[in-house]
Amino acid sequence: MTKKVLFVLTSCDKTLTGAQTGWYLPEAVHPFNVLAAAHGVEIDFAAPKGPNPPVDEGSVKNFPDDAGFLSAASPKSKLESTKKLSAVEASDYDAVFYVGGHGPMIDLSVDEDNAKLLEDFYKSNKIVAAVCHGPGALVKAKLDNGDSILKGKNVTGFSNVEEEQVGKVKDIPFLLETRLKELGGKFTAAAEPWGTHVVIDNGGKLITGQNPASAQLVGEKILEALKA
Repeated sequence: MTKKVLFVLTSCDKTLTGAQTGWYLPEAVHPFNVLAAAHGVEIDFAAPKGPNPPVDEGSVKNFPDDAGFLSAASPKSKLESTKKLSAVEASDYDAVFYVGGHGPMIDLSVDEDNAKLLEDFYKSNKIVAAVCHGPGALVKAKLDNGDSILKGKNVTGFSNVEEEQVGKVKDIPFLLETRLKELGGKFTAAAEPWGTHVVIDNGGKLITGQNPASAQLVGEKILEALKA
């Protein structure tokens, strides 16, 4: 039985200060490698503007071991044929995964097509996963009663301390940890900044990771949820 996973990437290439941004390389590479190696898992890419979503150039420099992903046949083909978010349906997939980078905080956090897609995944009791700034893409989605899909849920994401340490507070419209708490999420973080931390809720269907170091484990937890 083939399982289908939708990777959602940002189309945003500039932060609020004008710095280059995009999707964060290892946060796509590590979950992709876990899932692509699994028998019977298919992966599609989607982004608000469709093909060739911009990669965060800093992440390519910081993670040179992952840079081969950009030229490898399968991911390169998927990036070139990335679907527009407005053209994808939750009914075609078993899971959605939001790759981080500062970009999702700017475009996916306010994207109407993304909010509707996410609500469809959530209400269909499908797997919703995100890593680092990826949970920024979850903040607009609501339940039928108007509450955030994150209200009362255990979640994580890029912490305020980590954001301060990378000096990017002014580059984004809100601090992710603060917003997740405002929406009623029960936010936790690793004991130390940059530690691996993954949180699972909603009967195994809501999977969030804190930072780049958590991306591999998020991929493993998505695979576990697909098998369950």
